[in-house]
Amino acid sequence: MKSVIITFFVMCSITSFSFGQNLVYKPVNPAFGGDTFNYQWLLSSAEAQNEFTDGSDSSRDQRSDIERFTENLNSQLLNQISRTLFTEQFGEEGLTEGTFSFGTLFVEIFPSGEGLVINILDTNTGDQSQVIIPN
Repeated sequence: MKSVIITFFVMCSITSFSFGQNLVYKPVNPAFGGDTFNYQWLLSSAEAQNEFTDGSDSSRDQRSDIERFTENLNSQLLNQISRTLFTEQFGEEGLTEGTFSFGTLFVEIFPSGEGLVINILDTNTGDQSQVIIPN
């Protein structure tokens, strides 16, 4: 019985002398109130884990001069052909209302409250495009 009483008093004396402390959270990220000196460490850690590229190594930038020249020439030829077709279809006065067909392309032109609307439909693929020319 003495041992139980002694144990009880020892336990009471230990618990009366034990102190607790408040737990305080301090964020690491400077954007949320953390130390500003953590910024470089966080940035380098994020960059080391980044698996994405910025896309600047695209094949477009790695083309040779002859490939760029060929693409430019093709673009100019297609532009000239489209201007010729435009002039043949609409004349010198420009766009007129109606429906027109250019091979597999079906073009519908009509006025609306927003301006002149041009609907373009590719009958082979079903792709559609709409151009609105404001008044």
